[in-house]
Amino acid sequence: MSPAPTAAPAAFIPNVASTRQYIGAWAILSVLQYFAAEAAVAMAWAGPRPYDLRTGYISDLGALHCGTFSGRDVCSPLNWLMNASFVVQGLGMLGGALLLTSGLLRVAARPGIRINWGRKEPWLAAAAVRLLTGAAGAGTEVVGLVPEDVGSPWHYWGAVTYFLAGGAALLVLGLLWLRKTGMAWFILACGAVSLAAVATGGLTHMMVPEPGTLERLMGYPVTVGMAASGLVIAQRVHRHRKERRAAAARVTAA
Repeated sequence: MSPAPTAAPAAFIPNVASTRQYIGAWAILSVLQYFAAEAAVAMAWAGPRPYDLRTGYISDLGALHCGTFSGRDVCSPLNWLMNASFVVQGLGMLGGALLLTSGLLRVAARPGIRINWGRKEPWLAAAAVRLLTGAAGAGTEVVGLVPEDVGSPWHYWGAVTYFLAGGAALLVLGLLWLRKTGMAWFILACGAVSLAAVATGGLTHMMVPEPGTLERLMGYPVTVGMAASGLVIAQRVHRHRKERRAAAARVTAA
């Protein structure tokens, strides 16, 4: 007797207009505050020489004490602002990882797209994006909570986690979003640049003429790429929410 045919996996349409998704998108977008904080803290630098983005490490801006650290003269009066920015950036990424669903990431927040459970690879990719984004957010939180000059290795490992997990998240997301949004190529490029810079830093032990530039090539693309993904989601979710409200208003008026 032949076995009964199995039912096809159920398909469903992700809800891309929920408040949860909207908050998650804006949480990711909030990482852009980092650039304003960094600029303000760098301008307040009180070291013997002006802070140079090309040669100064990012973490020097969060150092708690004025003096010499690893052979560099550091003095950042607004260190609290830089460290708070790291923490807020981490919270934004963690919030996005928790609130943005795998279904929404699978369809790049496009409304009305029917998906099924049969193809496991896209689900695994979406789950990996969320996991890696959360890990990157936790890493940059550690960077802010444990400044470089407190004598703990946690600061270093937090930074490495942010660079590696953040770059990897963007690579996976860019591949997942190919043919779903033109921004996918930009996100993919951000991840590739970040990971290439991390590899260069590891191979050279940061012994390069402009270590600040190299470190920013590790970190800036992660921040910009995450913000770009948040922008795509926020715009699409907002548009769909607006269309839903308009449709509900027409029904009520009728």
